[in-house]
Amino acid sequence: MLQQAFDFKNESDCLYKILDDLPESDLERKTQFKEWSFNTIIRHLHVWNYAANIALSNDVEWKKFSDDLKDNFNNGKSLNDFENNFSNHLRGKKLIEKWKSSYLVITDKFKSEDPKKRVKWIGPDMSVISSISARHMETWAHGQAIFDSLGIRRKNEDRILNIVIIGNNTFNWSYKVNKLDVPKQAPYLKLTSPSGELWEFNNKQNTNYIEGKAEEFCQVVTQVRNIQDVNLTVIGSISEKWMSIAQCFAGKAEIPPKPGTRRINLG
Repeated sequence: MLQQAFDFKNESDCLYKILDDLPESDLERKTQFKEWSFNTIIRHLHVWNYAANIALSNDVEWKKFSDDLKDNFNNGKSLNDFENNFSNHLRGKKLIEKWKSSYLVITDKFKSEDPKKRVKWIGPDMSVISSISARHMETWAHGQAIFDSLGIRRKNEDRILNIVIIGNNTFNWSYKVNKLDVPKQAPYLKLTSPSGELWEFNNKQNTNYIEGKAEEFCQVVTQVRNIQDVNLTVIGSISEKWMSIAQCFAGKAEIPPKPGTRRINLG
């Protein structure tokens, strides 16, 4: 069984639990993430969960999905336009329940797949384990905007290791997408998991390293926090540059949020 599939489900369940208790009107509440509403975030997660599902097993449906997405952009429309049309303008409690039923199906499909199997995606193909880990990362990252808006301090668990791994593995990508030369060596990472376990990555060195809470590293690489808004120890010019441009997701280069613009709403 593929553990990452269950990690994705557990992260989705955590987000579903707080959304299920909200009145319908609260789902139109805007977040600090590009002023996306809760509805917009869940619609985004739902559509791309669907995309991961068809990429796993249906080449015909995948081609239609990717072609429709290209047509949408060629016609000058936004990603939100595409997702809204694709989901038939679903919103509110019906959207929440549709998203839940979909992520349960995806969990069931991915859990028994070969982790190394290649699947289609927008851009290069990826492995099954990378695909479901990316769905976990997206759910966690976009979910942060909802937790922040509701003033809820999320209690993270060690399943965020999947996000740490993606963040570390996209060191080169963060430079390439910003059209910068990639350093020869990534900084040493010394991170403490939510349970207190030590997670270490890359070669140990004293000149370039990052140390602190794993969840704060995840917040920076997913761009839900500016590096100045967390308590990571960042030593060395390469470490500093990486944390200023870190981007663990695909697409065009995105500028990290300005300091203080993404934070928990304490009323």
